Amino acid sequence: MMKFFPIILLLFLLVSTSCKSKSDSGANALLEQYFDANVINRNFIVSLAVDKGTDLTADYSGYVFVLLKTDYYHGPLKATKGGTTYMGDWSSNDDYSKLIITLPSPPSEFGFLTRSWRFTSKKFPTLELAPWGSTEELVLHMYRQ
Repeated sequence: MMKFFPIILLLFLLVSTSCKSKSDSGANALLEQYFDANVINRNFIVSLAVDKGTDLTADYSGYVFVLLKTDYYHGPLKATKGGTTYMGDWSSNDDYSKLIITLPSPPSEFGFLTRSWRFTSKKFPTLELAPWGSTEELVLHMYRQ
């Protein structure tokens, strides 16, 4: 019986590892579908932007933001206001808890948006975000039109 113990242990590890991978890939597929259906290629406006107690929401009046799809985890970001379009980039981690936004520095209001964000709520039509890995008092809400 002891001769077979290493073989049994190896089989157990292979089976348990493959089962975990299948459930993880299934969960990732559901997250991808949800993100694709509700966020990618959708128009968003900034409905609330607060930097350490200062309300910046008015700075984003008239802007429409769209996360364009390269794949499920990154792509170009388009910001449009009054016929002027600015291009940047977005990316996310594999469980869609993090959103990294990169926009050009002029106009200056993009400085607040350009950072790593964590989702605090994805109850559509509003995405609620806070800084990733930081306790800074920053709040960003984006409303899907």
